[in-house]
Amino acid sequence: MRILFPLFAAALFAVITHAQAAQPTRTHLTMEQRFEKANVTHDGHLTLEQARTGYKSVAKHFTAIDKDKKGYVTEDDIHAYYKSQRALHHQSSSNEKPTTN
Repeated sequence: MRILFPLFAAALFAVITHAQAAQPTRTHLTMEQRFEKANVTHDGHLTLEQARTGYKSVAKHFTAIDKDKKGYVTEDDIHAYYKSQRALHHQSSSNEKPTTN
């Protein structure tokens, strides 16, 4: 009976260690790295198709980012879009008045 607990603990440790090793590690990419990875033509112009393949958040808002309807977006366009969205979010949250009871 004394040997069962250490064997059980060792087996449990092995299972947990194996499960952790099997988990893929995620790396956080910067906006520039995501753009570079998605822009397979390396021309500085990210098309909707390229965004769908490699930069999903840009693909989701592609029409809004591509204000000039060029058919592509640049890093500057993406930065400007996200900056305007942050400003809108900040403005709307500052306009909310605290409720009092």
